[in-house]
Amino acid sequence: MKKRDFNTWLSSMKDSIATWTYYTDFKKVYENVQKVKVELNILNSLIGSRNIEEEFKSIVKQYPNVLVVVPILLAKREAEIKVQDADGSYIFNFVKMNYSVEQYTLFMRNSGLFDLLQNHIINNLVDYVLGIEVGMDTNGRKNRTGHVMEDLVESYLIKAGLVKGKTYFKEMYASDIERKFGLDLSKLSNDGKAEKRFDFVFVGAMGIVYGCECNFYSGGGSKLNETARSYKTLTNEAKEIKGFEFAWFTDGIGWNSARHNLEETFDVLSHLYNLNDLENGAIESLVDNTKYLNNLLPFNLFSKNKHHFSGKSSQRGYAGTKNRLDLAKFLRDLHPTLFSGTINKLPPRAYILYKDYIK
Repeated sequence: MKKRDFNTWLSSMKDSIATWTYYTDFKKVYENVQKVKVELNILNSLIGSRNIEEEFKSIVKQYPNVLVVVPILLAKREAEIKVQDADGSYIFNFVKMNYSVEQYTLFMRNSGLFDLLQNHIINNLVDYVLGIEVGMDTNGRKNRTGHVMEDLVESYLIKAGLVKGKTYFKEMYASDIERKFGLDLSKLSNDGKAEKRFDFVFVGAMGIVYGCECNFYSGGGSKLNETARSYKTLTNEAKEIKGFEFAWFTDGIGWNSARHNLEETFDVLSHLYNLNDLENGAIESLVDNTKYLNNLLPFNLFSKNKHHFSGKSSQRGYAGTKNRLDLAKFLRDLHPTLFSGTINKLPPRAYILYKDYIK
């Protein structure tokens, strides 16, 4: 397997993974507005009113449910709003009335909402709330980044020929992996935290099970160092588990601020990939038997070209492995996680080619 250069690899990190819907999730915005459209249209009758306080009281008495939209008019999602003034403190509940209509009227006046409606500062509450929802949705971009990275990784799993629910699984706990694949993951300490959950689990070449984590960091922070150290520990623990390997898919220029801890993990984790690696077939190399073995060995076991040894020294480790059994044993020694079933999983043509190479 060709040794990778950390600095070259780090330089290929991306500064953004924004998708078409990353900046604003309009579908979510429209759904949120639709939920309160009736109540907003009822309150639209207050726009330009010359007797707005009395009309508001009348509306609340007849349609008390209109109060549920008051928080969003102030760009808040909570059902309760706390207020403090010289007369004391208040906690207004806009789902279940806990004050008189007069006090809710006081809230509308002192918060500035009556002024907003009465003086035609806005013309339609539905459009007004639509704008508020767009603004508030931008707060979700940080959370969307993690989901975007997961979606990208999943797209590459599918591209590699894996099938959800059959050969790859999303958000799988260690105990579920043990039950499904008959593995013993007791060596995974998870830093003493609750049971380890992997973002993805997939079955690769030779039946090896991969537990995967994925994340993206556009900015720095202490979390990056903690993540790198944690995954270094996980890598070393996973090496003791036969038939299981840990893979980490990460990206983002935020890693420039935590490059030293990341490099330490890079040195011990062979399955540390960024999006550039995935674009160049990293997952396919773990899933396809032929590509997997070719990456494992310093020569192409499946090539028709016999001139791929770099020299006689390349052949020394393979002298005497002239039959199927010897080759399988050699591969298992080279890579401990290969199963005893390796012998039967290698294509027969591989043994014929291999014997030609060592003559």
